[in-house]
Amino acid sequence: MKKLLTLVLVFTVTAVSFAQKDEIKALEKALKKSNFADAKSAASAAEAMMGNMDDKTKAKFLFLKAQALYANGTASGSDLDETVATLEELKDHESSVGKLRYTEDADEMKSEIYNSFLTKANEAFKKKDYDVVTKAYEKIYKISPKDTSFLYDAALLSAQNNDYETSLKHFIKLKELGYTGIKMTYRATNKETGKEEPFIDKASRDFSVKTIKTHIKPVDVKEESKRANIVKNIASIYVSQGDNEKALTVTKEARDEFPDDKELLLTEAVVLTKVGENEKALGLFKQALKEDPNNANLNFNVGVTAMEANQYDVAKSAFEQALKLKPDYVNAAMNLSFIEVDKGNSLYEEMNKLGDSAADYKRYDELKAQKDELFKAGAEILEKFVANNPNLDEVGVYNQLANIYSALGETDKYNSYKNKVKEIESGN
Repeated sequence: MKKLLTLVLVFTVTAVSFAQKDEIKALEKALKKSNFADAKSAASAAEAMMGNMDDKTKAKFLFLKAQALYANGTASGSDLDETVATLEELKDHESSVGKLRYTEDADEMKSEIYNSFLTKANEAFKKKDYDVVTKAYEKIYKISPKDTSFLYDAALLSAQNNDYETSLKHFIKLKELGYTGIKMTYRATNKETGKEEPFIDKASRDFSVKTIKTHIKPVDVKEESKRANIVKNIASIYVSQGDNEKALTVTKEARDEFPDDKELLLTEAVVLTKVGENEKALGLFKQALKEDPNNANLNFNVGVTAMEANQYDVAKSAFEQALKLKPDYVNAAMNLSFIEVDKGNSLYEEMNKLGDSAADYKRYDELKAQKDELFKAGAEILEKFVANNPNLDEVGVYNQLANIYSALGETDKYNSYKNKVKEIESGN
């Protein structure tokens, strides 16, 4: 009886072995004919027996399976995801057994997939199809997790497309990974065009400067950390979802980690206003300016943040200081003007609610006069800025002036600034 059992076992193993070979042969045959549907079917049948494959056969099967799924570059969706996963499984398997028969081929296939997604992303970006770009960046990151910058870009684009759930997921992942985005970029000025250009690495830049001498003025630029922006986006999304406590927790944790980061300080200030802690927020605004009062960009950022928090007095003071430090700071001037115009716009609600009584007409005239004065104040800010920057060609400034004078009913000034816009846009 024992011998009979032994014989049955031997025949069972032999049958499985022959079945493995038959399925793998069928898989190879289908691939040679580019019959990928049959190849996938054969791969699925062989996979059921993978637990009994020896190391060599398993490596071969995994590579053939990846080819079947990839379908000579026509795969998409889950098939493409499974292709990448199968290639990783193959590499891990060969690494564990110490025989790298198919690893180089797997790397080449991964590189081909990587480049196909990169091409797809670039083409979609030109068409401003950011949803396609985002998905392509996500795939690139899955293929090559070391390229974390693509996950960061996917997070930003998801937020831009109002896909906040996806954006939040990516930003949280980046935070957990400790991603900063800090890197050195290598630049030099093109002798022919006079424009500064980036290079892929230091060696390429130095070759252009020292050997072929097409470039001059080499500079190494260290990019700033994106850590604060990651936390700021996480907090902003939490705030938009009404989860202010989570937003506050995230910013406080980040501030503990990076106590000197001014952007994080400002982010916490905004979140504090969302939870009703206006005094604490105001204290942080003042702290930021006290620590670095002569930084025009910091003053501007404080102004923007304070505007978001409806702290208009703080914002106005910060923008004025930014302009004082940097008289050609266009956005500071524009925002100062917006503050006055917004104040004027806020009066419309009461004006529209007024009735037909004598008292209502009187109140309407009072509010209209206030509104007009605020609009004029907004225009004066920009006119002063234009006078101090006579060569200014910023269309936005002149459009804002035209809009204000249109609202005031001053047709001549409206036409004057609209003509200025046309001149700039036509290149005259």
